[in-house]
This record gives sequence, C-alpha cells and structure tokens, in this order.
Amino acid sequence: MDRTRPTLRCLTQDLCLPVPPITTPLDEVDHPALNKAQEHFNGTEERPHERIGAIDDQVLFKVKVQRWRGAVWKSEPCPWLVAAGIREDGSADDFYTALATDAKAARSAYNAQHSRPLSTQTYVGGLLPDRDDHLRYRLEEGTRFIRRLESIIPQLASASLQDDAEHIVAYDTFTLGIQIRAHEGHEAYVAVRITGSVPGDLVRIVLDIVPGCDREGWFPESRLPDRDLLPAEQAWSNLMDPAEARKLLGD
Repeated sequence: MDRTRPTLRCLTQDLCLPVPPITTPLDEVDHPALNKAQEHFNGTEERPHERIGAIDDQVLFKVKVQRWRGAVWKSEPCPWLVAAGIREDGSADDFYTALATDAKAARSAYNAQHSRPLSTQTYVGGLLPDRDDHLRYRLEEGTRFIRRLESIIPQLASASLQDDAEHIVAYDTFTLGIQIRAHEGHEAYVAVRITGSVPGDLVRIVLDIVPGCDREGWFPESRLPDRDLLPAEQAWSNLMDPAEARKLLGD
C-alpha cells in the first residue's frame, strides 16, 4: 500500500496549501497532519487506530498532532487524509464534533435529493477521493516509477561490481539487467540489457540513471559480455568512472 495522501479538497481547503506540480506526488507534501497520518498508516506495521465514532456511513480514523486534527479513510491504493482542521484552545474534540455535524447535514441534503434515503446518521461521501483525485494519482505514476528506478539501478550496479554477474529486476512489461566488468584502477565496462518493448524515452531515462557514465557515451550492443542477445532483448554499453565505481562499493 502506498503512503497516505490528501485529497485535493483537503489539501487546498483544509490544509490551505497549493496543488504542487505533477512531479511532486501529493504524499510528499510537508504538513504536520499528513506526516502524522503517514506515520500511523504507513502500511508496513499495524498500529491501533481510533475510529471517529460519530461517523457511521464510512470508517474514518482520527489523526492528532499538535493542534491539528484529521480524518483518514483507508482504501486502495493508499490511505487518504480526507479532512483536517485545527483544535481550538480549550476544546478537545471540536474538529470531530464539527465534522459529525457537517456529515449529518450532508446526509439530510442527500436524502432530500434522492428517492432512496440513507439509513445512516451521517454522509461523508463528499469528502472521499473523487475522479480528480484518482486522475492525479495516475498522472503521478510516472514520477513514482522513475523514483523506483533511481533507487534500484544503483543497487544493481553495486551488486554487479562485486561479482561481475548480471543483476536484474523484472517489471510488468519488461526486465532490466545490468552487468559491470571492472578492473582495478581502470574504467569499468557497463552493459545494460532490456527485455521487452519499452518506449525510447524510458530507455533514455534508464541509461541516464546509471551512475558514473557519460550520458552521451552509450552505444547499442549486439551481445552481452557472456552471450549473444536473445529475441526481444536490447543492450547498450558504456564506461563507468572508477571513482564512481569505488563510491558504489563504499570504497
């Protein structure tokens, strides 16, 4: 499960923050309420969560940090911070009281407009992520994928520097392999192999991420260091700066 992110409504109206460019995923927005929500709903460890008992049409959980109060809705692919506000001095639960009052009013408005009334006491459907929220999430996928490549490619390079073997990672539509042959004090030979159909701009991104290599120094290859290429395989080679190779190996 991905990290907790705010809905666009919560971001702009409750947290009073601007919508960042698409290259900044919303789960990276810096705000105390969101940071606390991510701490408690990070998907890697189970912590006890306090439900907002006054809301009965959806399961919302409390988030409390400093004077900030929030409501988190757990869903896939991530938890959502759907509402937030500041606790007034001398009041312990005013945010949640106001949230329940608004949800009861929303329920009354919903029932007045629909032939099949809600049987619950509250309605928070207007706070949940909508089409724009899901569209924003999908548009951010390219940024998240590049971040993953920026993390895994140096790891593959470091592993190959240690044993001269090819190290690979498989994605849904392609497989990426990196093999490095290094000689002490000399530039290391780097081979990058991609199996599967990928757009040219992704190839360029992958090659640009490989550390210690001249971006203009990549050449297409017809074979890998140990074998010829198989069908649907592409390969490129370059030289890695020895200083960068030592850095990858932690000197």
